[in-house]
Amino acid sequence: MSRDDQVTSSEPIDIPSSLDNERIDRVLSILLARSRKAVAQLIEDGVIYLNGVAVCDRDRRVQKGEILEVKNGALVLDEGLRPASRDVVSFDVIYEDSSIVVVDKPAGLVVHPGAGHAHDTLASGLVARYPDLVAASASGAGEPMRPGIVHRLDKDTSGLMVIARTPAAYKQLVNQLSTREMGRTYETLVVGHISSNEGVIEAPIGRSRRRPTQMAITSAGREARTRYRVMRRFEHPIVTSLLEVNLETGRTHQIRVHFSAIGHPVAGDKRYGGAARDLLLNRPFLHAKELRFRHPESGEERTFISSLPEDLRAVLARLS
Repeated sequence: MSRDDQVTSSEPIDIPSSLDNERIDRVLSILLARSRKAVAQLIEDGVIYLNGVAVCDRDRRVQKGEILEVKNGALVLDEGLRPASRDVVSFDVIYEDSSIVVVDKPAGLVVHPGAGHAHDTLASGLVARYPDLVAASASGAGEPMRPGIVHRLDKDTSGLMVIARTPAAYKQLVNQLSTREMGRTYETLVVGHISSNEGVIEAPIGRSRRRPTQMAITSAGREARTRYRVMRRFEHPIVTSLLEVNLETGRTHQIRVHFSAIGHPVAGDKRYGGAARDLLLNRPFLHAKELRFRHPESGEERTFISSLPEDLRAVLARLS
């Protein structure tokens, strides 16, 4: 094993409900911010234990509440994020001051370390530009691998995010998010014509039992509410509807799951049934275009706008 692949001894970790029934190699990649290759080596070395028993099979599924340990002190977790240069991680800064940073995340950029993405993430790019985030996260502004990150976007979703640079700003913004004071507006193209011009989708979302890497509508899930308005309808080359969407909750894959559940998946979203080859679309048509919140220090109402990126504008130009 190379020096770069070494990790430090971990404290016992209870498997959270969000990772219930996931493969052990994926769980380790997420929790240790390691590649699948590095995780496979850890398992082969016999240092991964579940409930006190060494794990030999990387296909093994974990269960909520099981105890995960990395033993033999030679191999443990990184102490923090590795900063990434702008050549590795590129994103636009829309606004910055001593309390917050507002960024426009491009599609294809992962927000924080996870399976297969240890150091090529927005989080790594942020600590390279704003080293103070490391100390801020140690004092309560987010987690070590997610410094200052108040909310996230999926890898292939583009658009606006706000980052807190101080513990006080983080606490304020998280509170606005949880009390639904923070406004988040998206633009999305869905398959088919939605009959009503506006509406609300309200259905609980949780991890899919059949496909653990996906989310689904489930009675055991968490409350989720999505409000939408139809901006335009198209007939060619396929029937679609352009929507403005406001999140009233912030569940993983919420927009994608909700519209798939009502028979109108996000165009380009292969995972949730929205594959649309005729649109020449290489990702889900989903963009976080507007972000509204009270500045955590001044209390001033702030609104930030992000224009639809070029790849999505090109799709709209082909519709009629």
